[in-house]
Amino acid sequence: MLLICLPLLFVARQAQAWGFFGHRLLNRLAVYTLPPGMIGFYKANIDYLTVNATRPDSRRTIVPGEAPKHFLDVDRYGDSAEFKLPRKYADAVARYGEDSLLRHGIVPWNVVSMKNQLTAAFKAKDTDRILSLSADMGHYVADACVPLHTTRNYNGQLTGQRGIHGLWESRLPELLSADYDLFSGKAEYLERPSDAIWAAVIRSHAAVDSVLRFEKQLTAEYQEDQKFGYEQRGSQTVRAYSRDFSKAYHARLNGQVERQLRYASALIGDFWYTCWVDGGSPDLNKLTRQPSETEKQRLDREARETAAAPAVAAPGHDE
Repeated sequence: MLLICLPLLFVARQAQAWGFFGHRLLNRLAVYTLPPGMIGFYKANIDYLTVNATRPDSRRTIVPGEAPKHFLDVDRYGDSAEFKLPRKYADAVARYGEDSLLRHGIVPWNVVSMKNQLTAAFKAKDTDRILSLSADMGHYVADACVPLHTTRNYNGQLTGQRGIHGLWESRLPELLSADYDLFSGKAEYLERPSDAIWAAVIRSHAAVDSVLRFEKQLTAEYQEDQKFGYEQRGSQTVRAYSRDFSKAYHARLNGQVERQLRYASALIGDFWYTCWVDGGSPDLNKLTRQPSETEKQRLDREARETAAAPAVAAPGHDE
């Protein structure tokens, strides 16, 4: 595994979802894909981008309209819908209605919206907006690269496989990511950003069948007490997929999780780079190198509000 990932290994032991370990790892990795004109600014803020990679998940159950930004239930729209759904959000609204879209997720359209916002932030040379939008965009791009974020059977609840979401996106990286090769090369300019994020959704959805099928096959081969075990997490004893079952599932997937992590980190870097270029390639060395006190106070306030606010109903993918 790349040395730059080593400071994040401890997160894996505490993570409950891709949203903590995976998202923080991916934003951190993406920084190292950036060209000389960007990497100094982004490395100076790598801790901000790492920690705040999880902020969208913190908002999911308290901010109305946040949850749909993380997924797209492709199979709600019929066979081969990932190839047929309108690429422009306005066209999708005209065809399906916005309420329906929000029920079934809008992640690819949201990424395009984020792309436009981050491009505008580069044009304005606004350090706070660049950092905030970069952190958030990395999260949503990464979500589009998770197979179970593209199906209504997002946690195996429709096929008697409840818990598979956490198995794929949390348990496997937690146990095995130290051995992954996550080097993805240098960021590339996206001529068609909308096509790029839809390609990610298409790629993810194509993997849904194997994610579900291999787990079901292995479950038939394992007794319940072999499939699950108990582990100490801090002061708690928790039930978890056993190491043997997890490793067997990982082997059956033949490197799928590793490939998706590598693909996601590269795509995040591509989007950041494309926004910078389309924003006029401003000299980031002339910008304020750190978030302002106002931004820090905003993040502190948001964290307090998130901790104190009662949860609101969120459509789909809430397990």
